[in-house]
Amino acid sequence: MKSKRTLPTTEKRNPRSRNIDRLDTLAIVRLINGEDQLVAPAVASQCRRIAAAVDMIVARLRRGGRLFYVGAGTSGRLGVLDAAECPPTFGVAPTLVQGIIAGGRRALVRAVEGAEDDASDGARQITRRRIDSGDVVVGIAACGLTPFVRAALSRAQELGAGTIFITCSAENLNDTPAEILINPVVGPEVVTGSTRMKAGTATKLVLNTLTTTAMIRLGKVHGNLMVDLRATNNKLRDRSIRIVMELTGLARPAALRLLTRAGGRVKPAVVMYFRGVSLHRAVTILRRCDESLREAIREKA
Repeated sequence: MKSKRTLPTTEKRNPRSRNIDRLDTLAIVRLINGEDQLVAPAVASQCRRIAAAVDMIVARLRRGGRLFYVGAGTSGRLGVLDAAECPPTFGVAPTLVQGIIAGGRRALVRAVEGAEDDASDGARQITRRRIDSGDVVVGIAACGLTPFVRAALSRAQELGAGTIFITCSAENLNDTPAEILINPVVGPEVVTGSTRMKAGTATKLVLNTLTTTAMIRLGKVHGNLMVDLRATNNKLRDRSIRIVMELTGLARPAALRLLTRAGGRVKPAVVMYFRGVSLHRAVTILRRCDESLREAIREKA
């Protein structure tokens, strides 16, 4: 007799929402909100594994490696989103953190049927990007079973890359092709199988934590200020000026002049102010201090 197949947590029915279609609007909203409150504790249970993943990422990025997210559907879109936000927030090259989504770019705005089941394409995407032992690949699959993602991770392992897997299901984990497993189990969704809800929220929290913590460790944040941001719009230009004012005590006009001399770059501007050096010298000092603004300011001449 064949054993009954165990459904992934994300595909199970939520007993608390079985009659959700009979509720009034406010009751539905409250029910969804109540389920959402289960997300943060689930992510908190994975803090040690997330920290281990960050250490893996930082070690490889410091040696010139790259970080890749691989996913399908909502998981893939969240990976692409997190990757896209790193350059403006932390001033890194667009190639440093990359998102790979099953079905390619068009899958970002429209579902590409069957793409998540194409295991051969998952492996092919890893090969195409010449991923090697210096890189880290993070697979994202809410259900834990997505063939595209698992094949990509397997290929990354063959090439010696660091591998991390994020899933919100507690089943089918024994044969996961990853060194580090991050498993925030948020329970069945309010609408059965709709992993854009709790699972999607948990995934975004994990991804935000991975890249933000990694960038802090890499010196992209001073205090809680994003001192390596790229001022690509008026809001970010204003933020750059305010950060320079905050760190130097200069009035806005003087901070703007200093920032202009620094080519709009916050960290060199602050080093120029405290060390009384040129832009070229400030950049050299930062490089010598592994891009740590704190070290660059207090380093002895």
